Amino acid sequence: MAHLGVGIGWRPEIADAVERLPGLDWVEVVAENICPGHLPASLLRLRERGVRVVPHGVSLGLGGAERPDAAKLAALGERALALGAPLVTEHIAFVRTSSPALEAGHLLPVRRTRDALDVLCENVRIAQEALPVPLALENIAALVSWPGEELTEGQFLTELVERTGVRLLIDVANLHTNRVNRGEDPFAVLDAIPLEALAYVHVAGGVERDGVWHDTHAHPVPAVVLEVLAELRERVAPAGVLLERDDDFPAEAELAGELAAIRGVVGPPEGDDFPAEAELAGELAAIRGVVGPPEAVVLSPAGPSALRRGSAPVDPRRRTRVGEEQGALLSALVAGAEVPEGFDEERVRVQARALAAKRAGVVAKLAPELPGILGGEAPYREAFLGYAGSRPMTAGYRRDALDFAEHLLIRDLPADPAARRRLTAWWQDRAGARPPRRIVRWARALAGRAA
Repeated sequence: MAHLGVGIGWRPEIADAVERLPGLDWVEVVAENICPGHLPASLLRLRERGVRVVPHGVSLGLGGAERPDAAKLAALGERALALGAPLVTEHIAFVRTSSPALEAGHLLPVRRTRDALDVLCENVRIAQEALPVPLALENIAALVSWPGEELTEGQFLTELVERTGVRLLIDVANLHTNRVNRGEDPFAVLDAIPLEALAYVHVAGGVERDGVWHDTHAHPVPAVVLEVLAELRERVAPAGVLLERDDDFPAEAELAGELAAIRGVVGPPEGDDFPAEAELAGELAAIRGVVGPPEAVVLSPAGPSALRRGSAPVDPRRRTRVGEEQGALLSALVAGAEVPEGFDEERVRVQARALAAKRAGVVAKLAPELPGILGGEAPYREAFLGYAGSRPMTAGYRRDALDFAEHLLIRDLPADPAARRRLTAWWQDRAGARPPRRIVRWARALAGRAA
């Protein structure tokens, strides 16, 4: 990997501004938001200029109890090849459970236990074998803390790197978020983790409300986050630093100013963090001479310390325990179930409200016609939050939009006949069927209870 420099998260809403930003070295794109065969013209122009593009996945859920989905891995790899990316990135998080079948629509923290670490490491190795380029994983922000954790964040990340050779994407805004929300010292984390495994860094804004830091990616980067970036820079010269902004996009000049502030903290590049190809080949040859046939080892881009041999499969009972723990938490967050013992109930309620609000916002972006049909943003959000309280997401945001419309139509909503006809037409155009009537819904509910 060559030096990346300073970049910004590419989003369609600011595509034109991103192309005009002075001194832009690279961009990151949400992998699930692009199609390899139909890349946005803006991304193609950036690539023609020599701007690197890195795909950033959000849906793998490598910290979940299930093994990674082969189709999702193939899709992520396809995007890396289409973009000519030097690596792909994902998160140390779980996003869904299979029993019960629920989707968070959000990145949720992995419990830092031996069981969860074993499951994560195996999932990471599966992903590494399937992907055509190196993988880096991001630490996430969290509102809730798991009870009874066995490892600190630094210990958890260090052992993950040692056992898999995966690289790290350190989000300094997430370190600050966890300082406020979970009492974790960001500088202690930086001191504990193997910074030689650092791929690049994220910087983003947020806001504090009632003692809770919300990692919004919709506010300017505050000084406290830049302070964490400066502390990281004291320890290592990162190969790349990227500004994330996902909503409430500011004027182009403000984006340029934030990038300039980041450059002021990290300073000029100090050369590549990765050894030359010949040096890697030499290291690999030296290792072969000590440990035997080349198929017995894998040299990670993180360096010889990340050398690893094949590991025994995780005991299925460990996956079961992790799945049960994650299912209980996710059920409390999105399905109204009882909060598991040991959790801060108020924090879980705050997270549940945040997840419902995020669902409403994402569905409105994917289906912008819905707020208009329902009479505006306020009545749309009121109706959606009422729906979300009784209908957890099970199959992603696009399906969620259709289920929300079906939910309203079954109840003869909206009350205005003209709006109801418009909603029916919208639903039929996308679902290809007539909305089921109440009797059908009752039959479905009875069948579900019987099963």
